[in-house]
Amino acid sequence: MKIEQIYTGCLAQGAYYIVSENEAAIIDPLREVKPYLDRLEKDKVTLKYIFETHFHADFVSGHLDLSKKTGAPIVYGPTAEPQFEAIIAEDNQIFEVGKIKIKILHTPGHTMESTTYLLIDENGVETAIFTGDTLFLGDVGRPDLAQKAGSVTQEDLAGILYDSLQNKIMPLDDSITVYPAHGAGSACGKNMQKETVDILGNQKRTNYALNQPDKESFVREVLEGLTAPPKYFGMNVAMNKGGYESLDEVMNKGLNPISAEDFEGFAEETGSLILDTRSPGDFYKEFIPNSINVGLKGDFAPWVGALVVDVKQPILLVSDEGTEEEVITRLSRVGFDNVLGYLKGGFIAWKNADKETDQVNRISSSEFAEVFNSQAKVIDVRKISEYSAEHIENAYNRPLDMISDWVSGIDNSEHFFLHCAGGYRSMIAASILNSHGIRNFTEIDGGFNGIKKTEKLPLTNFVCQSKTL
Repeated sequence: MKIEQIYTGCLAQGAYYIVSENEAAIIDPLREVKPYLDRLEKDKVTLKYIFETHFHADFVSGHLDLSKKTGAPIVYGPTAEPQFEAIIAEDNQIFEVGKIKIKILHTPGHTMESTTYLLIDENGVETAIFTGDTLFLGDVGRPDLAQKAGSVTQEDLAGILYDSLQNKIMPLDDSITVYPAHGAGSACGKNMQKETVDILGNQKRTNYALNQPDKESFVREVLEGLTAPPKYFGMNVAMNKGGYESLDEVMNKGLNPISAEDFEGFAEETGSLILDTRSPGDFYKEFIPNSINVGLKGDFAPWVGALVVDVKQPILLVSDEGTEEEVITRLSRVGFDNVLGYLKGGFIAWKNADKETDQVNRISSSEFAEVFNSQAKVIDVRKISEYSAEHIENAYNRPLDMISDWVSGIDNSEHFFLHCAGGYRSMIAASILNSHGIRNFTEIDGGFNGIKKTEKLPLTNFVCQSKTL
């Protein structure tokens, strides 16, 4: 028997590849399925089942493409209602893969169809659980995503999750290995550990959610501090449940080179968003006016999802040459399938065509320390939790993921400084502000991490102050 965790850092997501004898199973596959097909061919095994722990919200699964290419059936737990052919398993049902068995443990709460898969090895020993978003390391799945107005509340779901954990997970042996669907950095939980594999006994000892004295305490603690989920989550659920375009077709459409001469007109004609995936260090120097920068070397796809929201939005790419396929793949993981093409030759082609460019006023953190005074207005786009921990005295906290709510309140007649932790998020914000005609600001390279190192600026540990812009 072999268990392989295939972890994707930018999504903080774990898929699982399990082999026994000449058969395999895959749990929660990513959108692009070629890596799985390559593994199957290399191991000379047949994919017998594709197990889905639930209808994912934060990424689009590869279950449909993988099933079409291999003929393996898709398996969901009880109550799931996909709009395509699948096996809807019963609680405690057993599936055999080679000499091992996979047992269905229906564990609703995160969503009503959420299911944990219990692996029983060739000796009949319960060995591992694949918990999806039911149990994370250090946390449990957020119970607010599947609430329905007028019927099921987040409190109801949290209570159901408590029962699932107490009745299905806690009775299992401490020696069982826990393989969750996500780790630290995922928006599906709030308190995840950096590790991606653990022993159940350790989680019973250290996971705050598993150590509540009663259901009422569990509901209160699990719901406390939850921020609004990214707005694209609902669209990803709909794609996972209802189906989507083949990634092969998405790729064929997106790998469409467009010359610098035709690029601007094509963008206007199609209503496309121009998405520049170059690094912030390249973007700020020169870029196509009104383009939005989300650097590929970062949490690229989740930030596109959080800020663009509409997965059907037409997109044109400005990318480093040779990265176009990677960009399209990563966008497809969160459901953005409507890439219509890319700037042929990259940004240098735009420059060589003598096209109009724009830029962001950027200074280093040390330069900022020299020009800062008590009258300077500073906008910090980090998360509320980051800001609350430590920030520049009197700085305003305006989280990047809420920019659509606060951008209209900016007074463009008054200069301000803009920063995040290191410069990635603040450059995203800078590009969005520019696209709204807001230009009277200076972005700080190095962000708060660099600002702290200067040791010249007044910092405070106070929580968010209530001043308005």
